[in-house]
Amino acid sequence: MASRRTVLGALLAPLALRGQTQADAILVRKARRELLLLSGGRVMRTYAIALGRVPSGPKQRQGDGKTPEGGYTISGRNLHSAYHRSLRISYPNESDRARARRAGVSPGGDIMIHGLPNGLGSLGAAHRLNDWTEGCIAVTNVEIEEIWRLAPDGTPIRIEP
Repeated sequence: MASRRTVLGALLAPLALRGQTQADAILVRKARRELLLLSGGRVMRTYAIALGRVPSGPKQRQGDGKTPEGGYTISGRNLHSAYHRSLRISYPNESDRARARRAGVSPGGDIMIHGLPNGLGSLGAAHRLNDWTEGCIAVTNVEIEEIWRLAPDGTPIRIEP
């Protein structure tokens, strides 16, 4: 059961963001299962994450269950996602498309940072017990709302192994 302090902190967190500096970069460390929001090279926030169901190695093709690795940007957002809000990652980049062309496969797409599936928000942090996405980066619903506010479209994102 959550303590009063934890519940109060969760309720007041959005208020603390007013006037908050926005992120100018995002770093995802797959091996550590963490997403960092950065501003001026300093860590603003750190989030524990779940990844694609096959987390090791870079995404090679559509349907492989891997989370991409490399440099991208936040290229859009979907308030009406099947997951509680989603931020589109600009995968595939030119390097990803070239690699897929050489292999004769589709690179896939629709890679997002997103919350939990609609109707399953009560899972909260328990969703991180397993990597479960098709290649996306998943956080809790409260966390995606915070990331949504702090990371504008165009924010560079680096996804490391």
